[in-house]
Amino acid sequence: MDDSLTPLDTPPPAQLYRNARVFTSDRRARAEALVVVGERIAYVGDEATAARVAGPDARVHDLGGATVLPGFVDGHAHVVGTGEAAAQVNLWGADSVAEIQRRIDRWAHAHPDAPRVLATGWKHGDIPGGAPDRGMLDAVVADRPVYAQAYDFHSIWLNSAALEETGIDDATVSPPGGTVHRDARGAATGLVDETAMHRLVWPVLDGFTTEADRDEALTVALAAYAESGIVGSTEMALNEDDYAAMRRADADCALTTRISAFWRVQPTGDEADNLAQVARVAELAASDATPFLRVTGIKVMVDGTVDGCTASLGKPYVDGTNADPIWSLAELAPVVAAADAAGLQVAMHAIGDEATRVAIGAVEHAVALNGPRERRHRIEHLEVVDPEDIQRLAALGITASMQPVHADPAIQENWRRVLGDERADRGFPWPEMTEAGATLVLGTDSPTSPHAPLPNMFIAATRRSALDPSLPANIARYALPLADAIVHATRDAAWASRSEHLHGRLTEGLYADFVVLDRDIFSRPLDELLDTRVLRTVVGGRAVHHARPEEER
Repeated sequence: MDDSLTPLDTPPPAQLYRNARVFTSDRRARAEALVVVGERIAYVGDEATAARVAGPDARVHDLGGATVLPGFVDGHAHVVGTGEAAAQVNLWGADSVAEIQRRIDRWAHAHPDAPRVLATGWKHGDIPGGAPDRGMLDAVVADRPVYAQAYDFHSIWLNSAALEETGIDDATVSPPGGTVHRDARGAATGLVDETAMHRLVWPVLDGFTTEADRDEALTVALAAYAESGIVGSTEMALNEDDYAAMRRADADCALTTRISAFWRVQPTGDEADNLAQVARVAELAASDATPFLRVTGIKVMVDGTVDGCTASLGKPYVDGTNADPIWSLAELAPVVAAADAAGLQVAMHAIGDEATRVAIGAVEHAVALNGPRERRHRIEHLEVVDPEDIQRLAALGITASMQPVHADPAIQENWRRVLGDERADRGFPWPEMTEAGATLVLGTDSPTSPHAPLPNMFIAATRRSALDPSLPANIARYALPLADAIVHATRDAAWASRSEHLHGRLTEGLYADFVVLDRDIFSRPLDELLDTRVLRTVVGGRAVHHARPEEER
């Protein structure tokens, strides 16, 4: 293969990519070659025609029979957070308190001058009773704050020094939709979840983060995206600071992934304040859009997670507890209607079936109030969902945005245990969405899960674990055909964030955003998806990642 194209090259008038197995995610699914002129695709089809379209002076890239796909568009992610997590203590796979303590202790000793210890990736099922306590962290680090984010980013675990730094004590009042957990004596345990984490902990940590820190985290995330074949990302929790970092990178021509962003709207208990947040997003969406950065809508958290027992269910968890939605329908409906009237998309995090009903009800209200219009509202996750509600969301044109990585059998034990009934045997029902007529979008929700799209496609196509492939499949009947999964992670993901005019398919007129793989994934065993390498990632006709020659096949 030709390896002369680098991220710094200026694309020539025409580039011919030939001798390839091209999967387009379009109506004509297969092709042999494609032609790129400047930043955009000029032709996709047979090789002889491509050569004529490209002309005699084109730069020719002989791909040696490699597979070409549209670049992946992550349907749900947290871009800066993905870069930040890469620098923290990695607690993924730490399956006991002792192992969590060992990893934190090792990092703390290796970084004696770090003012605080940040970690991410622990699971509720790895803690006795699912209830971490600050004493467990104090036992290994007592001289500085420790903040350990749960893998789902809906709970955070603090040691005593971190509680003191955030000002959380035994008298701290939990805000609506969140909890400062306490023991039987009423003492703060160090576990803080949902809106309590958003309002009491994250702002403190944000205050310690500089512009340079955010710029570096974004750079790290973009490099990881390029290496793994992600050309677009749907940012699902945009705020002022992260947006500023993205705008700086865009101004410097440093964005190598196109970002469509949803701005997080927090419940305040005051409708005027909630609507003011929507108005701010409408201002941003109406201006400043570029081919690499757009604000397209709002994001609301209707509930929490099954693992933390904060997802809102129609009937209780095994232990008899349940969780109210973070937003009631009465609070959410005016927000969704205002966003809908402003032409914004609304993305609603709803994991439990009761939260899903709230989200659907809010869209129904918007339709009744605002009448016919083009709308692409979405529900994120949909892990526990009633079949009747699938029909309702499909009839309303609501996109089902789901993440195969969250169904990985290696992280399902606690999820299934706390549900403990037939709901666990209907978890993550991806095919039911498309059978009902809804658009299905696949993403990763990184950094709550690994960002790499090919292992994500493996889970989608097999329902098996990318973390431990020896485990049995998690509800094998819900597996997707591989070609369908790729379409949901490319074409449909772009459409769902109103980016279909930019990329997501390989067709004339769109940006030349594509990936080259080291094997034909459609003719090889699905297990090989876990070993497949991205040889080249091209964005706007320019290679932003290119494997070393010795890595190419």
